[in-house]
Amino acid sequence: MNLFAIFADHLRTAVAELAAEGVLPAGLDVSRVVVEPPREASHGDLATNAAMVLSKDARMKPRDLAEKLTAKLGAIPGVARVDVAGPGFINIALDGSYWPRVIVAALKADGAYGRSSLGAGSTINVEYVSANPTGPMHVGHCRGAVFGDALANLLAFAGFAVTREYVINDAGAQVDVLARSAYLRYREALGEAITIPEGLYPGDYLVPVGKALVVKFGNTLVDKDEADWLPAVRPVAIDSMMAMIRDDLAALNIHHEVFFSERTLHERVGGQPSVIDRLMDELRARDLVYQGSLPPPKGAPVEDWEDREQTLFRATQFGDEIDRPLVKSDGAYTYFAADIAYHKNKFDRGFKQMIDVWGADHGGYIKRMQAAVKAVTAGEGHLDVEICQLVRLLRNGEPVKMSKRAGTFVTLREVVDEVGRDAVRFMMINRKNDAVLDFDLAKVIEQTRDNPVFYVQYAHARARSILRNAKEMFPDLPQQPASFADADLSLLDDEGEVALAKLIANYPRLVEQAAAAREPHRVAFYLYDLASALHGQWNRGKDLPHLRFIIEDDRKSTYARLALVHAVALIITSGLSILGVDAPEEMR
Repeated sequence: MNLFAIFADHLRTAVAELAAEGVLPAGLDVSRVVVEPPREASHGDLATNAAMVLSKDARMKPRDLAEKLTAKLGAIPGVARVDVAGPGFINIALDGSYWPRVIVAALKADGAYGRSSLGAGSTINVEYVSANPTGPMHVGHCRGAVFGDALANLLAFAGFAVTREYVINDAGAQVDVLARSAYLRYREALGEAITIPEGLYPGDYLVPVGKALVVKFGNTLVDKDEADWLPAVRPVAIDSMMAMIRDDLAALNIHHEVFFSERTLHERVGGQPSVIDRLMDELRARDLVYQGSLPPPKGAPVEDWEDREQTLFRATQFGDEIDRPLVKSDGAYTYFAADIAYHKNKFDRGFKQMIDVWGADHGGYIKRMQAAVKAVTAGEGHLDVEICQLVRLLRNGEPVKMSKRAGTFVTLREVVDEVGRDAVRFMMINRKNDAVLDFDLAKVIEQTRDNPVFYVQYAHARARSILRNAKEMFPDLPQQPASFADADLSLLDDEGEVALAKLIANYPRLVEQAAAAREPHRVAFYLYDLASALHGQWNRGKDLPHLRFIIEDDRKSTYARLALVHAVALIITSGLSILGVDAPEEMR
């Protein structure tokens, strides 16, 4: 039950009725009409811009049109008052009979309350994490991992058919550096004293890889040239790193359906053209590739600029600022060429909608990739890029800089092991993804209102405790939330109870709004508000006994309030599930 969608339908009906009566022209475009909470609670429960956006096509003053709509809306059952504000905004107040319907809808839907058909089952690919397979994941990767996973959960809850994908960057020079580093650990495992030169990976995480190479190859690689041992060591090292990354992600309860190898885009099997070769042929056939030169980068010294003819993609035809090179001076393909081929592969697999989650240092790459996707999909594909800003890791306000495991950065696994999965996931999503995040290891385990993850989980545990205590007092109470839908919910007339009901009513709209905006942090903010309202009502009952959730000599009021508590608990469980966080039955 989406209260705001219901009243949007009422508005469309009102417009249609006024058109049938000859008051308005037929066929008005109502797509820009929105129904939302008013800016101030004193204005009512819903607000709409209908009169403002329809007035021009209706050839009426906004306020005059608002008055016509008000007459229709005021006749809807459950509407207490309709007011016209300012130049033509319409505010709607609902009477007390409306809120019990919301609670009943939440109880009967159980965990499905708030689910949406917004996505209408359309396929969407969410690619996130995609860390280079050269070592353990660090705390910076953690934010993109949690954001991407929560976004995928949110989209699935909003009715999209979501595929979670990780692209393995196993084709670049970095994996050769990884293989050389692993080879030194291999020689170390054979008893040789080694020194890790600058430019290779020094972390101890490669020690087990060296031992695994000894098990697999014995000492047969020792006397071989690099050209012979590198192809043998590289896949073992990559597989070992990916096993470590999968294990780190599993600690956050993150699991991808697809792991795509970048190397498959470059491979020429049996002398056949590679995926990128075929893409280049297609682009040439469509005259989207040409030989030309580029102007020097803005601000670059002239003596540092190499003016040469290059193979360029006509990116400017699709909204980019300049055309982009596809082939390096040594004849190898650029990363951009591989990325175009990869996104074309996604489209060919049936994904017209794609979301990539990137780090803050990739912001300048967005326009060219969106231009490329538009080009290679003939405008049918759409790429949405979400940037995750940096994470500043603190302990009691002081920066945390060193890792016991990696030596140069703090690993994701160290953070999860110290504060727990739930704290990491909730706090990584508790701020908009494009804003820098301060993550304080000491603060996220505090049991205070200032720690959002504790405060929300405690609200769920408190709700479950209330229900357990009620069961002890009234042993014949039903167990299932839907069984409380027949309670006399008209008894919930206290301002705090009504406030909780209104928050419950907002959940379906919140889900749709967050999914459409690609902003799962909105769910975290909403859960905090809902938790605060529940805790606030519980505290009021301490001071005013007649407001307690359980009243021994008033079964009817208790029954109604337990219905409300059940509904709140269901929504907290639902929202935390979207964020990938547990809803505990109790907290110690």
